[in-house]
Amino acid sequence: MENCSSTHFILGNDYVIIYGIYLHKNKDRYFTIGDNKGQKYAFLPSKRQITLKKVSPVSLGLDKFKSKQMNEAEVSLHLTDIQENELSIILYDHKKAFAKEKDPLGVIIGHEVDIIFNIERLYPPLLRRPTYPESPKLREALEFQIKGLLDLGVIRNVGHNEEVEIPTPVIVGWNNGKSRMVGELRALKTYAVPDRYPILKIQIALTQISQAVYISTMDSLKRFHQNVVTPSDIKYLRVIIHCGVYEYLRIPFGIKNAPSHFQMMMNEIFPEELSEGWLIIYIDEIICCSKNWEEHIYGLSRVLKHVNDFASIEKPIYKFCDKKTVFLMTVDRVKAFESLRQDLTTAPLLMIPEFKLSFNIYIDAYGDGLGAALHQVQIINHKPVEGPICLISRQIKPS
Repeated sequence: MENCSSTHFILGNDYVIIYGIYLHKNKDRYFTIGDNKGQKYAFLPSKRQITLKKVSPVSLGLDKFKSKQMNEAEVSLHLTDIQENELSIILYDHKKAFAKEKDPLGVIIGHEVDIIFNIERLYPPLLRRPTYPESPKLREALEFQIKGLLDLGVIRNVGHNEEVEIPTPVIVGWNNGKSRMVGELRALKTYAVPDRYPILKIQIALTQISQAVYISTMDSLKRFHQNVVTPSDIKYLRVIIHCGVYEYLRIPFGIKNAPSHFQMMMNEIFPEELSEGWLIIYIDEIICCSKNWEEHIYGLSRVLKHVNDFASIEKPIYKFCDKKTVFLMTVDRVKAFESLRQDLTTAPLLMIPEFKLSFNIYIDAYGDGLGAALHQVQIINHKPVEGPICLISRQIKPS
């Protein structure tokens, strides 16, 4: 408190109690210390003025995003402060494209995996296997993995009154002290028809990367688990452990054709970006390569631009608007409404079309709806910015 100077200040309770400070609210404000009430201490006005800068909600959200979500990303130390800030803004604008381990697992609609067998006989004997012996450590690891997969909706527990024709044992793999549950699907692989879709050769990817100055890589969270299994094939993906039988609703790790299917799906989602040569996709790895910073930021924004799972979000509301639907506001419909309201109120503004420039048309099809967007790249603040001109969507009705 020695030599302190301020127009107003607040004394903490500890100072007031220990030193016996008493504030006198007279015309000339002063305070006394201890029992000596005759000694008055005045508040001297300070000539220094402090101006508080108003912080926008976007800046607060960006700072929170940097501290909590970007701490899991590795950012090059060679980037300038301006480049790092531009990168943070791009990632923040598309933050819905990212998720953490404990976040709800996404689902890829319209790319269900169908397992085709090369035999006519169902349930061959090799697919019927008992559980393997389990040590206490393995049991604990299996129970932990089962709980996590149940919470994510990757598997479900097969009821005691359901017929179980194919129980497959599981094995536990360890990496850096972490466990991973993998079904013993080698017998199933022998009966599945192989998918010959080509996967990108590493040498081709390395050649593209070697010519780039800026490189960004993104990894799909729990890659194969985001693919749904065709309902008729779920019965082939049942696993058995000491605490019951479970079946996979999403594609498990270790199944035949899963990498080829994922590669084909990713290539279908990014056909234009792949043809332009600056995007590399190796199964679930997405790599953006550019020779200059402006092109790199623009490419990242193109990859991350899509609003995730819009069709699956809006489907509960479409059902709610059906004439045959009973008026009932369920929890799913409330969540869908809140999510759509958030997306619509924070969506980018429509641009005024410049007919001398070219247009970009994007179309997308989901299991529940169709969507299309008319975009255009315009120069704003001396930088190319792509924005929407027109947006349309329609729900798919059952035939």
